[in-house]
Amino acid sequence: MTVPPVSSPAVPDTTRARIQQEAARLFVKSGYHGVSMREVAEAVGVTKPALYHHYADKEALFLAMLEGTLAGLSRLVQAANSQVGIRLQLDTLVYELLASAPEQRVGLQLASELRHVSPERRAAFEQEYRRVWVGGLSRLFEDAAARGELRGDLPPAMLARAFLAITYPLVTGAPTSDPQGTARALLAVFLDGATPRQGAA
Repeated sequence: MTVPPVSSPAVPDTTRARIQQEAARLFVKSGYHGVSMREVAEAVGVTKPALYHHYADKEALFLAMLEGTLAGLSRLVQAANSQVGIRLQLDTLVYELLASAPEQRVGLQLASELRHVSPERRAAFEQEYRRVWVGGLSRLFEDAAARGELRGDLPPAMLARAFLAITYPLVTGAPTSDPQGTARALLAVFLDGATPRQGAA
């Protein structure tokens, strides 16, 4: 899954923001099972009781960080939806992905630890992820297809999955030396193909 700010702007409490920032750093470094609530409290500079005042347990804290990531993905979809036409929408989406790439990478690393939370909470988060991110992207493509902006022989859902696959390298691994150029090239391949256009010199 692509990623998102670790501390969501929707959470104005600076203590909660610090907790999520420090916890994200620790979880990325040591993994879910390698981090204790005591270590998080020490990193933030609060007592364990103060930490538990904000989050009932480690699982609740971990899921709160992933929910912050999901809120970031939702904002990306909203930014794209504010534009007119699929080309400008996808250009905006790719630009926002690049701008938030560091947070997206953290989000992906956190998501890789999701298997350690309870099956019920994991299923609930995965369902919300599919609704917000995958569903949001799919609606972009469905609306564009309805407007006649996309080829009619490919289902919009398939195009959405292809877009996710082709843009995945933008938020994984080490940043490229020319991220904007890479993004433009990927988007051009996605929208126009890799083969020469008919009539091109």
